[in-house]
Amino acid sequence: MLAANHTSNFDPWPLGMPLWPRRQLRFMAKSELFNPVIGPIIRAGGAFKVRRGEGDIEAMRKATELVREGEIVVMFPEGTRRRKGLRKKHVARAHTGAARIALGAGAPLVPAAIAGADRLSRLGPLRVAYGKPLDLSDLDGLETKVAAETATDRLMARIEELLASL
Repeated sequence: MLAANHTSNFDPWPLGMPLWPRRQLRFMAKSELFNPVIGPIIRAGGAFKVRRGEGDIEAMRKATELVREGEIVVMFPEGTRRRKGLRKKHVARAHTGAARIALGAGAPLVPAAIAGADRLSRLGPLRVAYGKPLDLSDLDGLETKVAAETATDRLMARIEELLASL
């Protein structure tokens, strides 16, 4: 399970480029993107639908199943880009989905950070950093919600460290 900050709609591509063609990343993408124009492109890029704001159990099951099968599933824990447009209606805050999937699948939770994808029109540098898998072994035996919240706090702290290093 790979989790990263989210600043641009372009984020999945630089995150996956260093791993391709050996591995293709799988992404949860908001269901609104699966229209006749963009849908085929993002499906080919490894995306599958998630209905945001609804606690999409089917998307979580699919992600957990893919991780158990050895696929690399990517999530952006904040669920939305940090900044978008002229005004942002909602402040991005971390959700526990990535941690819940990793814990449920018994898979590593790997932090990553992306910088520069939000400035593509200015041709600035595009940088990606991958962290070491988080040690979540001390969370065994904790109630699921507490374990997921604790893992998410660790994940977001590590993503911020990686982002600061870029």
